[in-house]
Amino acid sequence: MSCYIVPLVQAAVTSVCRHAGVKSGFIGRNLASLEKMLWGGSIMLVVDHAINGELFAWTPLEMLTVGVPMSLVLTAVWAIYALIKEKKEDRVLSTK
Repeated sequence: MSCYIVPLVQAAVTSVCRHAGVKSGFIGRNLASLEKMLWGGSIMLVVDHAINGELFAWTPLEMLTVGVPMSLVLTAVWAIYALIKEKKEDRVLSTK
């Protein structure tokens, strides 16, 4: 299985963006949490596939049918988390 490659690449790109200085705006303020989610999930997938003997480097159909939807769902969950966090912080700031 090679579904881990898509979130692994997304994690690397996210890390590069965060270290390049993307800090302003909604995405920049919450990029560290996305980065942690992606790296953690990707590493766990690699470990799981290695333990089960399913670690393959290139199966494009699986990356398209499993890896991409998995990354999209993870990014959507992160966006919901980040929106809730932003609204909570706005509420705290408006009461002060």
